[in-house]
Amino acid sequence: MFVHIHDLQYKYPNSNKMTIKDFNLSIQEGEIISILGESGSGKSTVLRLIAGLEMPSKGSIMVGDSCMCNQSTFTQPENRGVGMVFQDYALFPHMTVEENIKFGLQKWNRKEKKMRIAEVLELVQLEEYRKRYPYELSGGQQQRVALARALAPKPKLLLFDEPFSNLDADLQIRIREELRRILKSTGMTSIFVTHDQEDSQALADRIVVLRDGEINQTGTPEEIFGTDCNFSDRLAVKPRVLSRV
Repeated sequence: MFVHIHDLQYKYPNSNKMTIKDFNLSIQEGEIISILGESGSGKSTVLRLIAGLEMPSKGSIMVGDSCMCNQSTFTQPENRGVGMVFQDYALFPHMTVEENIKFGLQKWNRKEKKMRIAEVLELVQLEEYRKRYPYELSGGQQQRVALARALAPKPKLLLFDEPFSNLDADLQIRIREELRRILKSTGMTSIFVTHDQEDSQALADRIVVLRDGEINQTGTPEEIFGTDCNFSDRLAVKPRVLSRV
């Protein structure tokens, strides 16, 4: 397994109860995982623990051959090789599309930067927008810039925090399909958290249903939402397990 999370536990300092309890998950390289849950279920906390923004009280996280954390080790976020796309995209408003992408390539030489920027702009189909500023882009285009910036340094693992929450319904459907295409074409191992069951249906190879900090159910979209669900018709099929989330 490429990612292995074992017995992860976490409690926020001012809380009386565990936010994450005995969280175990193994992920194959190139797999897209959705962590699905209501607000307060702990799904964003799991992302923060993987990214190194929080320190678990117990458990371990391995990515590839590297230990991100265990009882004796804690790798700082900047050294984890983990990319993150935030809910609000977190683009620098004073930087062009090209400059936003270049920001994460500070350790690359000039020639490598130029080549990599061209590669990711082509991947997200924004070659003609490289000199534009974020305010000149649509919501979908801004999201693709955020994705390109996260992909540019070639992270080991890519994390998404509610990636479609700021998009209208029609754009949300189009971007889902585009994001899956991009992730699969790059072979990028990815985890995204969402409260939207249709996002999980459309994008994920496997879904982890989280409830009150514990894994309630794990399976493929077909196993979670029914055997009549497949990648070609996921967007049209309504979930049948609302009570489980």
